[in-house]
Amino acid sequence: MTEPREILEWSEVGAATRELATLVNDDGFQPDVILAIARGGLIVAASLGYALGVKNTWTMNVEFYTGVDERLELPIILPPVPDLVDLEEARILIADDVADTGATLQLVKRFCEPRVGQARIATLYEKPHSVVKCDYVWRRTDRWIIFPWSAEPPLTPRAASPAA
Repeated sequence: MTEPREILEWSEVGAATRELATLVNDDGFQPDVILAIARGGLIVAASLGYALGVKNTWTMNVEFYTGVDERLELPIILPPVPDLVDLEEARILIADDVADTGATLQLVKRFCEPRVGQARIATLYEKPHSVVKCDYVWRRTDRWIIFPWSAEPPLTPRAASPAA
């Protein structure tokens, strides 16, 4: 028997990210920069940027998952690494799709914290075993999540290889 899955449909993404932005706004946190963790956090970060009126959005590439429930021993930051110069007073909102193990978010937050004024995390989903407790979460689940942007297999052989 297949484990039950949490399925996020494209038709739900707008409302989900808007609700997430509302949590940030209602908390009074006004980010200067939204930092997307690529790839899953790109859509989340863009949506938060529009909803919160933040035009300054950056991307950080972190590799951890290599397949469905397959991951490296530790996450690694891939180049180009954001140059967080002159941001010692800035408020950064780190955006991702899920805090699964939390290792990726932990790495990014530890990278940001000594360089910025404040770093908080917003995710669509958080799992109970995550080592990071996010500041803003749309839903919590212990199920495997199927996101609309990764529900279908890649179209090209290059995209299907672990190095992609």
